[in-house]
This record gives sequence, C-alpha cells and structure tokens, in this order.
Amino acid sequence: MTDDKIALRALLEKGSDATFLREMIGFAAERLMQLETGELCGAGHGERSETRRNQRNGYRDRDRDWETRAGTVELRIPKLRRGSYFPAFLEPRRMAEKALTAVIQEAYIQGISTRSVDDLVKALGMEGISKSQVSRLCGEIDERVQTFLTRPIEGEWPYIWLDATYVKARRDHHIVSVAVIVAVGVNPDGRREVLGMTAGHSEAEPFWVEFLRSLARRGLRGVKLVTSDAHEGLKAAITKVLSATWQRCRVHFMRNALVYAGKTQRRIVSAWVGTAFAQDDAAAARKQWREVADQARPRVPRLAAFMDEAETDVLAYMQFPAQHRAKIHSTNPLERLNGEIKRRSDVVGIFPNEAAVRRLIGALLLEQNDEWAVQRARYMTLETIAPMSDHPIVSLPALAD
Repeated sequence: MTDDKIALRALLEKGSDATFLREMIGFAAERLMQLETGELCGAGHGERSETRRNQRNGYRDRDRDWETRAGTVELRIPKLRRGSYFPAFLEPRRMAEKALTAVIQEAYIQGISTRSVDDLVKALGMEGISKSQVSRLCGEIDERVQTFLTRPIEGEWPYIWLDATYVKARRDHHIVSVAVIVAVGVNPDGRREVLGMTAGHSEAEPFWVEFLRSLARRGLRGVKLVTSDAHEGLKAAITKVLSATWQRCRVHFMRNALVYAGKTQRRIVSAWVGTAFAQDDAAAARKQWREVADQARPRVPRLAAFMDEAETDVLAYMQFPAQHRAKIHSTNPLERLNGEIKRRSDVVGIFPNEAAVRRLIGALLLEQNDEWAVQRARYMTLETIAPMSDHPIVSLPALAD
C-alpha cells in the first residue's frame, strides 16, 4: 500500500473527529503541491529521472495559514532550488482580481463606464449583474481592505518610503486626478510591510500631515529615515510629525539634475555626479560632491547651484549603515508596486468614485504585503537592522561556573 493511501486511510478512520474535514483539506492540498512541484521539477520527490529540471529545497521559513470554510489549515509550502513556487490553488492574486471586477461592475451598472470597460464587461459575460450583487461584493472587499489599512502598527520602523501616483476618478459628475499615497516600511524583522494608503485631492502639506499622523496614531514609531521625492509639503510634514531625517530620492534628483546638462553631456554629468555616491562614507561623499559642483560651476552654473541646494538631502543616506544604502537612497522599492497600481488602474481607465480607488489599490497592497511576508529572504538582515532600534536587545554576560 502506498504512503498516500496509508495517510488517507488514517484520516478516514478519524471520521468522528471534529478536525476531520480540515485535515482532509490539508491532505489534499499537500498532494496538490507535490504534483505541482513534481511537474515543475520534471520528476517526483526523491525520484531519479533523466528528465529532471529542478530539485526541491525544503520548505518556506514560515507556514502559510490558509483560511477555508472548515477553518484555518496550516500549509508547508515547498521551495525549489532554482526559481520560486507558490501553490496555484491559493490564488495569490484573487483579492485584487475580485476588487478589479467589483470596480468594473460598479462603473458599468452606474452607466458611467468607458467604452473599453463596456467591452470588457461583455467579454466577461457580466452584463446580468445586479446592483445588489455588486454592493455585496464591494462590501466584502471594503471590509477586508479597511481592516488591513487600519491595523495597529507594532514595533519600530527605522526606514520608510513614501510615494504618490495619480489616477482619474469621477467626482460630482467631473473627472479629476486623485493622488494615491502609499507608505512602505521595514519592520524589526527586516521585512517590508505596507504601512498605509490614502487618496486625496492634492499633495499639499495638510494632506501629508494628516496621513502621517494617522500612521502615528496606529503606532508608528522609531522612524530614522524617510525616503521620498522632493515634495515641499511632505518635507514639512516629516519634520512636523515624525522628526526624522529626510532622504531625497537619488533617482529623481538625477533626472532633475540632467535637465541642466545638454543632451550630449548627460552621460558624462551622470557619471561625474555618481562619483560622490561611490564613496565609502559621508565625509568623503560630501567632499567629492563639492568638488564636482565646483568643477561644474564655470560651465554649468545652474547645475552647480542645484547641487549646492540638494547636497544635504541627497546624501542623507550616507550616514546610515553601508549594508542598507543601496535600498534607502531612492524610492525604487516602491517602483514595482506603483507599476502594478498603474497597470490595474489603466484597465479601469476612470474610477467611478474615490471609494473604488481605495478598494482596488487597497486590495493590491494587501496582496503585496502577504507576498512580502512569506518571502524566504529578508529585505534587510537581522544583524544589520537590530542596531537601528532605540531599544536594542541587551545581552547579559554568561554566569561563571
């Protein structure tokens, strides 16, 4: 008798047990994961085969809690030696897809959708949807998104990235641009988390202040560095609410700096300024920065003046651990996230209202947060993130024998 049949028989013998159904689901899920990884590897677990393309490599560091109607099932998700694996039946994008469907349907039944959305509704066979069905779907998603975006923020968060993107939505029968603000931080375990999101009319200082205060009310503390683009309102809000150092996004700075160079000189100027970023410490970086600015002053005075003004903010990250600098000098950690937001938003085109903006983007952020939580590698190692705490763990000396 095979091991699978023995395991199944053991489960069937526990028919009177209250956990029987949950264990059956877990058993089936484990078999599905074995089949999926076997197909990806070209051979079953422990099987010798000339067609093998890959090998299993243990399990993810954390068990995944799978919420089912029978209760929570703990899953041990296999890892592969090359590439990554995530079970298809867990549908990692399910929440976002439901949110996208809800937004499309809401626009359609209100008669305010674009022609492309109308075509999409027909292609998906959703014309018969009722307002009550859409309302129930929206309510279900809104509840989960609200719980996620208002959850308590625990621990210290030394690094935070803030960025804004714009989408179009209807307001009072007009189409307006809505600013969507996203905050991401690194938690005490060295893993990234989405801290919050909000949508509003502009990026003025009061808007930023209220957003940062909402994070503080939920428990945000221990912030040492905030990385963002050069929004004047945001800079003032960071000083007022967080009392943290501000890092001007290096990538955005370089784009602005190259405007002062001619098209034929942009590569040279980029490499020239980049010599300051290649230094080993803050003092050397500032010295090199000033030398580059002084050399540029006779030929490109506006570039030199721009560098003089931005020096402190662009080089702020150099005061932090060298192991972290590549990740904190710009808002690049948010670029992939913003790209996904734009991709989904482009499908909708024009959101029916601002609640729909929060619904879709909140669902995307929730799923991204879940993916970060189960990634094998930490964004920053425990050894390098621990000293950033205001309350470091103190090791007691060993007792003498």
